[in-house]
Amino acid sequence: MRALLSLLHVLGGVIFLFGLTLLLPLVVSWLDKEPTLHLFVKDLLLTCGAGLLLWAGFRPFRRELRIKDGFLLVTLVWAGLPAFAMFPLLSHLNVSVTDAYFEAVSGLTATGATVLSGLDSLPASINIWRGELQWFGGMGVIVLAVAILPMLGIGGRQLYKAETPGPMKDSRLTPRIAQTAKGLWLIYAALTTACGLSYWAAGMVWTDALMHAFTTMGLAGFSSHDASFGYFNSQTMEVIAVVFMLIAGVNFATHFRFLRERTYGIYAQDGEAKVFVLTVLLSGVVIAVYLWSVGQYPDIQSALRYSIFNTVSVATTTGYASTDFGLWPAFAGFWMLLLGTFSTSSGSTGGGIKMIRARLLIQQLYRELKRLLHPEAQIPVRYSGVPVSNQIIFAVLAFFFIFVLTAIVMTLAMMATGLEPVTALTAVIATLSNIGPGLGQVGPSTTFAVLNDFQTWLCSVAMLLGRLEMFTFLVVLTPAFWRS
Repeated sequence: MRALLSLLHVLGGVIFLFGLTLLLPLVVSWLDKEPTLHLFVKDLLLTCGAGLLLWAGFRPFRRELRIKDGFLLVTLVWAGLPAFAMFPLLSHLNVSVTDAYFEAVSGLTATGATVLSGLDSLPASINIWRGELQWFGGMGVIVLAVAILPMLGIGGRQLYKAETPGPMKDSRLTPRIAQTAKGLWLIYAALTTACGLSYWAAGMVWTDALMHAFTTMGLAGFSSHDASFGYFNSQTMEVIAVVFMLIAGVNFATHFRFLRERTYGIYAQDGEAKVFVLTVLLSGVVIAVYLWSVGQYPDIQSALRYSIFNTVSVATTTGYASTDFGLWPAFAGFWMLLLGTFSTSSGSTGGGIKMIRARLLIQQLYRELKRLLHPEAQIPVRYSGVPVSNQIIFAVLAFFFIFVLTAIVMTLAMMATGLEPVTALTAVIATLSNIGPGLGQVGPSTTFAVLNDFQTWLCSVAMLLGRLEMFTFLVVLTPAFWRS
């Protein structure tokens, strides 16, 4: 019981910090004299008040977090914060609790799937709030909390390990975990600023530039326009977006090391980053040639423009659309969604199973084939020239199995409710991999509002599972977790 009370103390600190993020849309609402001002004031007071009550009320029980505490706290935070984040949407947009929670979950998990339409007419403060949710969700509210909570006398290593994506979580960039979190956030903020200024210089109004900087670096995909990136019809802006989406798809630990050592060789040493960039860009070129060959576009230049932007967007799990790629031949759309399930680097703001796991799975397959020919041989799996332990290989295999199994079960559940197969499958893949739009009835030109309440809640769970990389959430459901 004392452990749970200690957890509530930490949870209160995280909720209070999250409440402070409402200051930005509140200021925007005040500057633009929008009718949403009172909504953000109320939500700020409610969220910060609830956080302070928990933090102060359970402060006598504080102690260092254990491993199981980290898993439970991360799960509670990612499932609970959307309940606070949805209030401005619920009050102003007059949507159901189901849809408001879905939108908030999609924001915080940096997914980008939306149930909203009429985005062009929404107050700027609402759209910026949606974008800010994705920005914080991209790197992780938990990592920010890890940087701050030690000042309150609470260590954060177990919290960081539970939150950080990827199979290799024990490597630290600095001797203290709080320094690591602060360093990552500084890099994230600097890149976001550069992205926003680039958009603004290319012609976006400042509110659009700010929101799209948030959602580009968060690899999230919310837009302030129903037509998404197609609204701007600007090749310059598309190039800027592609560059920053690729940057955000690289492990931020690599950016951290580059900042510390000031040598571009750091990126050349990151085998995961090289494979990620080559895979995505080469796929964009191949899809462009295919679209041109089947007559989707009259010239190769147009095909390259639309293919590369949308392929990079989906593959990095951002989810922007500069055109309705749902109207492209199915081959192109499914290839792009497949890329979105694995392309981004571990430690990036992207979703999916991550490139490092995909590479380890391929190498494990190759090792098993070689063992058929040489049963007695000792054949290690190597990553960047370093042998990878069987413990990590087994964890990757288990993760891949549960990812595929979850996708199958959820797709069947969606189909059982009457949803046609393409929409059911791609809605699950798009939410489980935190991509955003799917195909069929949930394509880039439509919204997830076509789903009924059960389907919407299922997709909300899928987004949470994807953001927490399955095990963090599932381990809390096991009897062993509560017995230990």
